[in-house]
Amino acid sequence: MTALAVALAFGSALLHAAWNLRLKTSADPLRVAAVAVPLGTVLLTVPAGVAWLALGRPGLPWQGWALAAVSGLVELGYWHFLSRAYRRGDVSSVYPVARGTAPVLAALVGLVVLRERLAPVQLVGVAVLVAGIWLARPPVGSRRALVPALLTGVLIATYTTLDRLGVRLGPFWLYTWAVFVTTSLWLLPWARGADRALATQAAPVGVLTVAAYGLTLAALSLAPLALVAPLRESGVIVVALWGVWRLGERERAGLKVAGAAAVLAGAALLAAG
Repeated sequence: MTALAVALAFGSALLHAAWNLRLKTSADPLRVAAVAVPLGTVLLTVPAGVAWLALGRPGLPWQGWALAAVSGLVELGYWHFLSRAYRRGDVSSVYPVARGTAPVLAALVGLVVLRERLAPVQLVGVAVLVAGIWLARPPVGSRRALVPALLTGVLIATYTTLDRLGVRLGPFWLYTWAVFVTTSLWLLPWARGADRALATQAAPVGVLTVAAYGLTLAALSLAPLALVAPLRESGVIVVALWGVWRLGERERAGLKVAGAAAVLAGAALLAAG
């Protein structure tokens, strides 16, 4: 079971990296996302509808729908800042910074707000994550991408916190579908005027987004979060290497790859505690 969970988590990381690379290379990342998420939601509606009928038509309380709506609004901001960061900077910098910021913030909230204590190895993990973000930061010529990349990480941490509450209010798959639906509705104004060419460009992003999330849930059903979470961050290495060698993002290439590796190592140390 553990071997299968590892394979599923790695597969999810690769799919997540793949849709981010597609988004980065698109002419208008935000419009692509605005079409991709509703398309992915339509795809997700089929298995969600089957599960809903098979499991006796369960529902969500109003609090669950409210959290899903707020989470969707936060994800709207996430798509905006991620798209802005990709327009301004290299994916080999933006992706590690965004992915690395979220666990750092989660750890800080736990320490400061919830008065939690971190084990020594976890404190080392936070320090390694911060070092990774610093190493992978955008080059001087693309420094305008740093703020939106950091804000993307802030929003990842925010909607993750909301979703941790939401999945406790009903079936996790139903809450997930609700978040996809509300995010799609928030994004619709930016999807106006979409033509067949844009839909063709967005469809793979939507499919990969849903598939990546599905593999993550499958992995979590077989193994603990402490194992799955750091494996999910392995995508930062893939994105950094792809950006450097395939997209020609050669400035500070060694530091970018080292930073991505540090983000992965820091996430693993946080989970190890």
